[in-house]
Amino acid sequence: MEVPTDSVEQKSGNASDPGDDRCSDNDFGPSILGTKEYWEEAYQRELETFTDIGDVGEIWFGEESMSRVLRWMDKAKIPEDASVLDIGTGNGAFLVELAKHGYSNLTGIDYSPASVELSRNVLKAEDLTDVPVKEMDFLNCQGELKGFDVCIDKGTFDAISLNPDDSTDGKKLYVQTLKDAVNDKGFFVITSCNWTKEQLLERFSEGFEYVQELPTPSFQFGGKTGNSVTALIFKRVH
Repeated sequence: MEVPTDSVEQKSGNASDPGDDRCSDNDFGPSILGTKEYWEEAYQRELETFTDIGDVGEIWFGEESMSRVLRWMDKAKIPEDASVLDIGTGNGAFLVELAKHGYSNLTGIDYSPASVELSRNVLKAEDLTDVPVKEMDFLNCQGELKGFDVCIDKGTFDAISLNPDDSTDGKKLYVQTLKDAVNDKGFFVITSCNWTKEQLLERFSEGFEYVQELPTPSFQFGGKTGNSVTALIFKRVH
């Protein structure tokens, strides 16, 4: 479950003053992109396409979104045996890149059965059948997700924020589940097209320490400079 940047209205707050970026539960309206049905249909189509022609489908936020995280992991000297969780793995493309980069203790989860099947097929095609992908809702994992050194989110929190049913509770539950999943002094890496740096800093202020912002493409509008995508690193603290 990952949100493509061209499918969500970009928040004008990304180019606004920090004072306007307070964390609000009413920042934008609900969307079909926040529903499980949408993602199941989307990944079912991608699964059929992969079966027919071997195309893994869209890489949300582009390949550079994966490369910038891998560069940070290199600079941060994340061990190759570190336990890494890909939250909302989608088509499994990031798991493939992580494995090719040498990381050997990987786990992917997604609540879409079609996504899980697609990811497994993509990994199998790369001879990476030892990478587990589990059908699991991050917000309803029943405490199964614990002990990860690095948790990576590339669009899943965005989708949860767009859920038409209960995005407010969903966002709060996401933070609590994340706190349980990440080891003490472990890292959380989030890429978002909906939330500004200031909003993410406030959202994840409890239990996490801000580490750094990863460089992303910028734009200028109305005399201000902003980013259409935000990528931040947090460290788990107690």
